[in-house]
Amino acid sequence: MTTPIQEDEMKTLQKWIGGKVKFTLLYKISRDGCDAWTFHTKCDCKGPTVTVIYNTKNTVYGGYTSKSWLGAGSAHYVYDPKAFLFQLRYNGKRVDKKYSIKTGEYGNAIHCCHNVGPVFGGGPDMPHIAANIDPANGVFTLKSCTLNKTYDMKGDDLSAFSDDILEVRDLEVYRVDEGMFEPGLNTWRASPEWDNKYLQSLRKEVEEYCPLEETCVDQVKVLLVGQVGAGKSSFFNTINSIFKGAVTSQASSGSTDRSLTTKLRMYQVRKGRSGRPLNFRLCDTKGLEKDDGIDPQEFCYMLDGNMPDKYTFNAASLLSPDTIGFNKTPSSKDKIHVVAIVVDATSVDVLPEEIIQKIKTLQVKINQRGIPQVVLMTKIDKVCETLQRDVSKTFCIPAVGELVEKVALIFGLPRAHIVPIKNYESEMELKSDINTLALLALRQILNFADDYLTNYLDE
Repeated sequence: MTTPIQEDEMKTLQKWIGGKVKFTLLYKISRDGCDAWTFHTKCDCKGPTVTVIYNTKNTVYGGYTSKSWLGAGSAHYVYDPKAFLFQLRYNGKRVDKKYSIKTGEYGNAIHCCHNVGPVFGGGPDMPHIAANIDPANGVFTLKSCTLNKTYDMKGDDLSAFSDDILEVRDLEVYRVDEGMFEPGLNTWRASPEWDNKYLQSLRKEVEEYCPLEETCVDQVKVLLVGQVGAGKSSFFNTINSIFKGAVTSQASSGSTDRSLTTKLRMYQVRKGRSGRPLNFRLCDTKGLEKDDGIDPQEFCYMLDGNMPDKYTFNAASLLSPDTIGFNKTPSSKDKIHVVAIVVDATSVDVLPEEIIQKIKTLQVKINQRGIPQVVLMTKIDKVCETLQRDVSKTFCIPAVGELVEKVALIFGLPRAHIVPIKNYESEMELKSDINTLALLALRQILNFADDYLTNYLDE
């Protein structure tokens, strides 16, 4: 029989983690089954977790990571200087041992892979579950274990750590809530308190935005590019909804294998139903696919202002200077002033290499022209259950911060250029938290457009 982790043992873990934290049980093999798919379904993208193992000799040990487990995509190690292993009992007796990660091994703290469960270290340093291991008489046999590679075991060998046995009666994974939902505490990106006053100030800032007068640009142009289904058209619909005062769907959007956008559409956003257009346009374009996408030369025409609004993309007949409507003498107001790359947050770990390469090819053209870039990371509500109720917690969710870091590395951009958002999708009424997050993204985009126009004047 397994003796559950006791209150005083939980307090010891709290002390080691640092602060008064709350533990929420996510996964338990005796209840949920001992297979990797179930572990990742219940534990991925949950932020900090504690894994606790109870072996058949009543020895209790495990590991803590401040990072999220992620099972999708290829196997990879995760950097975490806060990770540690621990032992709470040995043969039923309290021992309270903490084994910190070695300084040079931060990059090997945990190992994420879709076909194994929680793995600590590059060895691994701790027993872990693999896929579809069935119990016999309530006993689960874990995978092999090595020690003294990633974590400082203080001279303890395998026998001293796990009682030299990999047969366990249970394994539990707890989410660790480190007070991370308190405004201003443990945020990965600083932000003022999200209240109605802040929302109205953001809205006013965007409504009153004007491009630099000396540039003769009346509306800055924001080009949206990204994979099919990432949410380019939905971003326009979300911004349009905010200023119209109701959830709208002016641009076609949805989930299909092929892009619903077949034309370059330079959408305007108006204040109210029939008010004045605001001083920016959101330019929607064809979605990228493995075997299709935007021709690099046509993309250059788009950036340079040669491509007319409502131009229909046709792989069999590409845009050229001889095409009707081709703008042979574009001015500064015709050009693209900032590019927003739209990425689905749930697909970051499984983005096809073909799509990444297509985007990087386009980035070369963007960089050659000195056009600023942002990445709109959509569907963040599908990354964390908390965000399904309230996206005002976005900057407090460690899993979102980790995805921002990954996207920044993939596309070679600073983290400040990676902006998480949630588009209107299932909602039928406007929500202040969704509006605030979207307007924060749009304000950043407009600030970058001003940077481009300033450089244009300097030249």
